[in-house]
This record gives sequence, C-alpha cells and structure tokens, in this order.
Amino acid sequence: MLAPELLYCDDSLLIVNKPAGLLAVPGRGADKQDCLYARIQQEFPDALVVHRLDMATSGLMVFARSAAMQRRLSEMFREREVQKRYVAVVAGNVEQPTGEVNLPIVADWPNRPLRKIDAELGKPSLTRYRVLGFGESVHASIPDVTTGKTTSHPTTQPEDGCQVVGYSHSTRPSRNDDQVAGYQHERSIGSEPSPVRPDVSKGEHVVDTTRLELEPVTGRTHQLRVHMAAIGHPILGDALYGGDASSAPRLLLHARMLSFTHPLGAEILTLVSEAPF
Repeated sequence: MLAPELLYCDDSLLIVNKPAGLLAVPGRGADKQDCLYARIQQEFPDALVVHRLDMATSGLMVFARSAAMQRRLSEMFREREVQKRYVAVVAGNVEQPTGEVNLPIVADWPNRPLRKIDAELGKPSLTRYRVLGFGESVHASIPDVTTGKTTSHPTTQPEDGCQVVGYSHSTRPSRNDDQVAGYQHERSIGSEPSPVRPDVSKGEHVVDTTRLELEPVTGRTHQLRVHMAAIGHPILGDALYGGDASSAPRLLLHARMLSFTHPLGAEILTLVSEAPF
C-alpha cells in the first residue's frame, strides 16, 4: 500500500489528492478497509478525518493532525469558510452560462444510500454552476488505486519531509462569510469568455455534454449528483443518479479547488488539482 499523493502538509494539516475508486474512510467489512484515511495514517499516524468524498469522486481532501485542528477545520467547513470548486461533465447542453440549483435534499431511506429531492422534508441545499465548455469527448483516466496517485506533478521536498505538489498561498484581509462564499465565484465568472457552442449548421461535431464548474454552497451527501440529475443533466458515469453507468468509464466528478485561511494564521491556502478527464 503506497503513500497517497500529497499536495500540501505542515504540522497542522494535510491536503491530499484522492483517486476515483478509493474509499475516503473505511466501510463495513474486511474488504472495505483499504481507504485514503488508512493510507494517510501509514505515513502520518496523527491524521484525522475532516470531511469526505464519495468513493467514485476524485480530488482534494483535507486531514487534520490534531483533535483541536480537526474541530476547527470541521467548523470551517460547516460555517462555509472553505471555498470549494468541482469540475463535472454532465449529459446534455446546459442552456444558462451560470445558475443555481436550490432544491432540498433528504435521505431516501427505503433506497439507501440514495438521496432525493423532497420539498417538505428535505434540508436546504444550494449548488452554483458555471458552464466551462460543450461537446467534449470523454477521455477519463482510470487510476490504479493501489498506487494512490491520479496525476503526475513536479514535486519539491520541504524541510519537514512532507511531499508537496504545487500549491499557492496568499494573504488578504479577512472577509465575512458571505464575501468568502462569493469571491471566487464572481471573479471566475467574469474572468473568462462564454463557452462557444458547436455550430451544427457548419457541420461541427456535437457531443451532447457540458463541462461545468460546480460550487456546493451547502454540503449535503451526494448533493452535486442529486442536483445535476434533478435538472435533467446527470453527471456522466453516475450509476446511482445518471441511469447509465456506461456513459463514461468513471464518475466524471472531481474536487478541483479548495481555498481557506489557515487556522493558525492569516495565510490563505489555495490548492488546485486538475481533473483527470
């Protein structure tokens, strides 16, 4: 069992790139004990879970290195002090360049682990999206989860022995919760031209898919998958909500970016892991 791919680490926390197909934490049964958490603890026995990703989802995860840091980071996720951006490829052409899905989600108890939209019993759930492109052919890589790696990056070796893969950080004045939640969203929407749709009249090939940037403002289980399916654009490869697991070789959902103020200082950490599809 090889060490996972680290993108950032210090004495307080770790940020790791999880491959698709690997559990984030142990499941029930002897065959479900291999997971990212177990692999992390092989190298960092003090690592503690802060949040999770679905087994089928790849991308960035944060681990704390003390109980106090675990409480603080968990609070930051709960209070929306952590900016999160995902990339997904969904079925169909999403018409609006930006938008929100504001539909309440509840556990579908007779069909667990499924979730469903329920206007009466569901918890408030909000997802923002931005169209990145249309009609892309799907070339998803299938990582070997025995290696714990999904991509190759140039690495450096800091003094504390942690392997770090290209991260950026900055210091900015502190913001209130609403400002933090909206800052990256507003900047990214205004920083790039609108995606160009294929022109069928000119004979341009059309693949009926849309690449999206997704921002889960709330953090419900399966939120992005449920919301995309609810608006008629299931994520490709989603066997639970897409209805067609053969539409892609894996779930095309990747936790691409995390940004937050380091709990022990004013430094803002921004970590990016590009999608392997």
